[in-house]
Amino acid sequence: MEGVQLSVNLSDFPLLVSRFNETARRGADMSPLMRDIAFLGENTTKARFNAGIGPDGAAWLPSLRAKETGGQTLIKSAQLRNSISSEHTAHTAAWGTNKIYAAVHQFGAVIRPVVANALKFFLPGIGFRTAQQVTIPARPYLGINKADQADIADLGEAYFAEPWS
Repeated sequence: MEGVQLSVNLSDFPLLVSRFNETARRGADMSPLMRDIAFLGENTTKARFNAGIGPDGAAWLPSLRAKETGGQTLIKSAQLRNSISSEHTAHTAAWGTNKIYAAVHQFGAVIRPVVANALKFFLPGIGFRTAQQVTIPARPYLGINKADQADIADLGEAYFAEPWS
């Protein structure tokens, strides 16, 4: 190069090197960020139970029990809601439940008799009934909506911006 030249080396900027190194370290082990995302997912899921809505904001179809007793759908004993927990690793965040019946409520199901010709069950205020099958509608509670996505993005942005502030 002719004329005048200024040459700099990254080692001339120790603060910049320190911030790059901290950003790289955070990317290699994102446990704190994943913990916060898992906690967010756990809490938004529990809030959906309290509101009786799915991740899409649609209200759950009221259960027969809730209609009959005036209670809330999916919160007779609150065991499903209270079983929501979260976990994380350096690169993953997860939340959900270990209740065996959870998938029935998340996705819906059709219950048919296995051994007998019909299902027999008791309905409060009505008495015993029989049916060839019972359809349980989906009442999704697990999921990520646009607000959750924005909150997760904010958590990520704050996590990686911290060394630069």
